[in-house]
Amino acid sequence: MKVLITGASGFLGGHLVDGALSEGHDVRVLVRGSSDITRLRGISGLELAYGDLGDAASLRRAVEGVDVVHHSAARVVEHGTRKQFWNANVLGTERLMNAARDAGAERFVFISSPSALMQVGEGDGLGMDESTPYPTRYHNLYCETKAASERMVLAANRPGFTTVALRPRGIWGPRDHSGFLPRLVAKMARRKLPDLLGGRKVLVSLCHCDNAVAASLLAAKAPAERIGGKAYFVADREHTDLQVLIVRLAELFGLRPPTRRIPPLLLDALVEAVELVWRVPALAARREPPLSRYAVALLTRSTTYNTDAAARDFGYLPVISQEDGLKQLVTWVESIGGVQQFVRAVLRP
Repeated sequence: MKVLITGASGFLGGHLVDGALSEGHDVRVLVRGSSDITRLRGISGLELAYGDLGDAASLRRAVEGVDVVHHSAARVVEHGTRKQFWNANVLGTERLMNAARDAGAERFVFISSPSALMQVGEGDGLGMDESTPYPTRYHNLYCETKAASERMVLAANRPGFTTVALRPRGIWGPRDHSGFLPRLVAKMARRKLPDLLGGRKVLVSLCHCDNAVAASLLAAKAPAERIGGKAYFVADREHTDLQVLIVRLAELFGLRPPTRRIPPLLLDALVEAVELVWRVPALAARREPPLSRYAVALLTRSTTYNTDAAARDFGYLPVISQEDGLKQLVTWVESIGGVQQFVRAVLRP
């Protein structure tokens, strides 16, 4: 097939490029003029289409002759204005999807997120499936706009143009410099990661990049009548004990796991204070908050996802185990100069 991939200069999009090429597809990537495309330039047979999700004309050029679109580009940070998030995550998705449909593309695979279903104030959620409703209150603009764009994509499904959304949780793996796992390692390395768990067992579903790629490629060729207009959770086979993972990462990278505990009441007060300060528009638009209710929820609330629907409807099965993925991660970190170089790359603006 002829496929277009967005977000290819980033983490998951780059792995999607590798996966699609390995399956023998003709691959075109949408890249901005400001993107770092050093790695992409070195990939034989890859076609570069320069454009932007805000530029409808460039999107029309990018989707010419394309059969499938894998849309992984998004604004995923916790700072920015409502307009920035809405333009990137909702209007940008709408422009790309409309251009793809008008050009005759047959499938639109949207990389969504379980964050689109995170309800403010909810407790642990184990074995959640696709019956989980959208929330009435969102943690932040990222959650809100991912939910809005997912609903829009699913509503656009029709005969001849199949839309599907995938919800991989906590994507991790090599070549990631900005996700939750590299941030954990960077904070541990700088002794700035507090113990938020306090001995409490927190179970979470994560998704290695290879597993997310496998799901996206399978969804691109599954029967339309099975997956059209539906969203699916995608995750690793393992349910991860977060404390065990933190200790394991410390062992692998020669670091000390966190010991400085923040009592829950103090943590709540700190989050409230930070979020109050970050209501100042000039600050919220430009700087990531050091602490947020969303980030705390991701690290202190048990959330696991049932992937039976993805297995049933398009044959999804994890292709890599967590332990093998961790070994792969260590090998990559060593290849770029070790953990200190890795941490510097994570902290680089």
